[in-house]
Amino acid sequence: MGEHAEVGDGCILEPHAVLDGWTTLGKSCYVGVGVVIGAPPQDKKYAGARSYVRIGNGNTFREYVTVHRSTSPEGETVIGDDNYIMAMAHIAHDCRIGSDVTITNYAGVSGHVVVEDHVYLGGLSAFHQFVRIGAYAIVGGNCGVRMDVVPFAMATGEPLRIYGLNRLGLRRCGFTMEQQKVIKGAFRILFWSGLNTSEALARLRAELGGNEHVQRLIRFVEGSKRGLTRGVEVEAGGSAGEAEL
Repeated sequence: MGEHAEVGDGCILEPHAVLDGWTTLGKSCYVGVGVVIGAPPQDKKYAGARSYVRIGNGNTFREYVTVHRSTSPEGETVIGDDNYIMAMAHIAHDCRIGSDVTITNYAGVSGHVVVEDHVYLGGLSAFHQFVRIGAYAIVGGNCGVRMDVVPFAMATGEPLRIYGLNRLGLRRCGFTMEQQKVIKGAFRILFWSGLNTSEALARLRAELGGNEHVQRLIRFVEGSKRGLTRGVEVEAGGSAGEAEL
């Protein structure tokens, strides 16, 4: 363990685990065999400045996970609470991972990626720098994620496309059927109405803007800088994700 690393009460560190740099590990975390947290970022511009990894409580890091500190002086890589990071996954510099996130085996999360709460990332998937994954979304395995994935979405395929709602994830998080139907209606407007993004947002505000979950969706879309992962194309007269509800 590095001289600047701090470990909270109740943590378990298995053999050959390394906590390096200015790393803070919260309470009741499990750090598996060969895990490396707080190593220098894989960035040629990094010149050795002090930077941080800040990790909350109740996280699990399985075998050989790597988490790198920020590439910017006094910057930080941040991971919330109660996350489950499976073997061989990588979280790069300056990422912000929320809480109750599952990152499965061999997933590669590049620098500056934002993953919101209650997200599931499939194994062997690769996430481009600066993409955002919205809350309650699921990304399938073996996917290349180059653009933002909106909250509540089920995204998979190559190229990556939105197929509908993450129905199972929403149900597990306590969303009612009525709430899911409202969100699905918002997805139809955003992805399958034939409107451009500005037109779709205007319609969402007019028709569903009073709903808190639709408001979350609107805010996410408005904050997108890389652009949004598109909805899967459907035949005329059909709609995506009908089997989801």
